[in-house]
This record gives sequence, structure tokens and C-alpha cells, in this order.
Amino acid sequence: MQRLQDKVAIITGGARGMGAATARLFATEGARVVITDVLDADGAALATELGGGAVYRHLDVTDENGWRQVVQQTEQDAGRIDILINNAGILMFKSLLEIEKAEFEKVLNINLVGAFLGIRSVAPGMIRQGRGAIVNISSVDGMKGANGLGAYASSKWGLRGLTRVAAMELGHKGIRVNSVHPGGINTIMANPNGAPRSEIDKYYVSVPLQHAGEPEEVAKANLYLASDEAAFVTGAEIAVDGGMVIGRYYEGLPGAPGS
Repeated sequence: MQRLQDKVAIITGGARGMGAATARLFATEGARVVITDVLDADGAALATELGGGAVYRHLDVTDENGWRQVVQQTEQDAGRIDILINNAGILMFKSLLEIEKAEFEKVLNINLVGAFLGIRSVAPGMIRQGRGAIVNISSVDGMKGANGLGAYASSKWGLRGLTRVAAMELGHKGIRVNSVHPGGINTIMANPNGAPRSEIDKYYVSVPLQHAGEPEEVAKANLYLASDEAAFVTGAEIAVDGGMVIGRYYEGLPGAPGS
């Protein structure tokens, strides 16, 4: 039996990167996948690649009416929604003294408000069926501070808190809500110039596993949390970051690489 056999999953930001890797893995595991994004060409191509078990729907996650339409169409076509992966997000590097109010709000609207709208949109149907799994893609920057990432880190810390509140409010209704915290993943967002792994890995030599991760590694964490294997897991925070969030090595001290 495949791990998501006959499950119906909506994946936001599903056209590229971690969202696309999750869509591919979920389809392999038997799920009917609804890929949503604003990158229409990439999303449609991925749905075609995955075949009859996948469809693409245009969705701006900040659009409340857009969410309503995607959920209604999915429930009409597939009968229900079992899984939501809130993956859509943007990254912006600006100091707190440089970033404009509109830029700060844009990051929060996509990364945090978009996830809130997703939860609120799918929850009623999940409550009616008495079960559901929601996975919010936060970040290691939702577990620590980082200069130049004031808006991004704020959104991801907020998503971490939203996950906990949703887990409390929806758990007794049969819905599990968890968060995944990637760090240093080799995606277009983190590696826009397509540098080879040998180059990007240099930035992670002070992290315990000493290399960047791949989108497929995040997808596997999403699969676990979305599957019945995690039936007793809610409000959890899984870091997929090579150990980044636990700390960095101090070169030359005992226990560091080469010591």
C-alpha cells in the first residue's frame, strides 16, 4: 500500500523547488495532487508530467476568493481534501532600516497570511470528514535570528506560532497541524544563479552536516507528517537543515571538524 493512497493533497507554491518535489513524491505515493502557484507555465507542465492524478490551479495565496475557488473545485472534483501543504513563500534580503513598509507587508502577506487563509479555507471540509493533515513550511529562520531577514524571519516565526494555535484549535476536530523548518536547501529561491553544489556547500562548512540540502529531503519530511504514520503527531516542528539551527562550529575548538 502506498503511503498516501487515495488521499487528496493541495500544495501551494507547487510549481518549483520544495513544492514541486513534494508534489512528485506525493503522486508517487498514491495521492491525487492539486498543484497551486502563480507560475502557470511551470505548474501546468508539472501537472502534465505527473499525469492523471495531478491538476494545476492558479492561486495567489493572499487572495481569499482564490482560495475559496480552489477548495470548492477540489471538493467538487475529488470529493474531499485530506492534506494541505502551505509551502508558498518569498524571500527578501533587506535590513530593518532599508526595507519599506509595503515590502515588509508583502512578505508577511504571502508567507504568513497566505498560510492562515489556507488553513481557514480547508478546515471546514476536514472537520466534516473528521480528519485532515496540514503542514506549514516555515524555516530555520523561524527558530533563530538572522541579519538582513527581518521580514522573512518575522513571517516564519509567525507561521511557527500559527501552527501551534491551529494544532490546539483543530486537534480535537481530527486535524493535525505541524511545521517543517528547512535551512540551506538547494532551490531557485536560495540558489537563484544555479551555482554548483561544490560552490554552495562552502557556505555550510560550519554546520554539522556541512552541506546544503535538496528539495526532495524536505519533501520526505512533508510525506511523513501528511501520512497516517504521523497519526499521533501534531504541533511538532521538524528542522530539515543539516543541523543549522542547533548552532555553528567554532573553528579550532574541541569537537570541530578536523580537531
